Amino acid sequence: MTMTAILLVSLTMGLGAAAPAGARAEVTWPAVAPSTVQLRAPGSAAPPSDVSSLLASRCRQWAATPDNAWALAHGLALDGRDFRTRDGQPAADAIIARYLRRTPPPSHSPAAAQRLFFDSRTANGTPVEPHPALQLKSLLHAGYPARHRFNASWGPVMVQALVEQLQLDFRPSLVAHPEGAWALDALSLAMEPGTTFRTSEGTTVHIDTVMRDALATLEAAQAELSAAMRAGRTQVPKRKQGIYAHPCGGLHYFQAVAGWARHASVRKVWRKRLDAQVDVLLYRLDSEGRQYEAALADAPFAHRLPLLVQMLKFQGHLLETLGRYRDDTRWRPTKAQQQTVERARTALEHTVRRLEAGGAFDGWPALAERQPQLALDLLGDTCHAARGEALWRTPAVSAPAAQAPAR
Repeated sequence: MTMTAILLVSLTMGLGAAAPAGARAEVTWPAVAPSTVQLRAPGSAAPPSDVSSLLASRCRQWAATPDNAWALAHGLALDGRDFRTRDGQPAADAIIARYLRRTPPPSHSPAAAQRLFFDSRTANGTPVEPHPALQLKSLLHAGYPARHRFNASWGPVMVQALVEQLQLDFRPSLVAHPEGAWALDALSLAMEPGTTFRTSEGTTVHIDTVMRDALATLEAAQAELSAAMRAGRTQVPKRKQGIYAHPCGGLHYFQAVAGWARHASVRKVWRKRLDAQVDVLLYRLDSEGRQYEAALADAPFAHRLPLLVQMLKFQGHLLETLGRYRDDTRWRPTKAQQQTVERARTALEHTVRRLEAGGAFDGWPALAERQPQLALDLLGDTCHAARGEALWRTPAVSAPAAQAPAR
């Protein structure tokens, strides 16, 4: 199977419209956007404000529906506690009031603790929490402290209660699981080095051990990429191996692990190992960029939109991850690293221009009717891209999410 086929086979099918005569992308990397707008060179001034504003405004528009808790969480990723539903309610309030559930108490022990949880999806298939602890991680990273009190459908509930539920539900196997990123991030945001918690099975868990194991998992998952980088190879084919078995290319997992180094004691021990993983992230920009451009060149017209959305996902998440690493760990990029960041911003700009030229942003409501999953991907990835671009602009597009909630 060719690399193009490998990339395409895992993507949602694109629009079924007939391809215009001669429609075929040219293979170039870095990409050249089909736009009359002049694009900046790497390392130059920030991109035209309309690109950044487009991403942020579409995220705020699409994510503000109170009928989609997953979308609301992506609005929180961009604007933190300031994000509101379209009817003016704080998004976090809507998430808790409408979507937090609890199990009924056992009939033989009505005073027993009730389990708090979010459904993975609503009855009609709308995502709520497709990844464990996604909503709690979103609340904590948006800046809600453990003592913050929300109103659930049955009465008051504190963020700390959700943290304690996550700790009770925790199992060691989650550390190495591709779906574990959000739970690890939530634990990292809620706990301090040297602390412990107990699971519902009565096991005492040391958070330091959890995060050390997570760092080792990240290193193993990126080992093939690291070896290729050191050997001077231009790319590593994506075949859902290693870090590519994780949602969003493992970038949420990187954020969860690296975020633990917001603590000075962790930074002191981890810095060299984390910086080595950052080098791998920067290597991935060109490795994956070449593969996406090759796939676009060979893709049927119907597959171009899903491929462009995947490019938006990667580039936006990459910038978000690097920006969060900088802010969490006081990382200061070298000149060469900063140039790579700027090239990532340029690549993101090219992708946004292509999507814009193809009508993806203006046509999102129609896309949501025809291909709801692809529309959801575009929504979430637009929010992450808006956040990633905001982290590398001065001034920022939007109010930044908190680095770590007060406790």
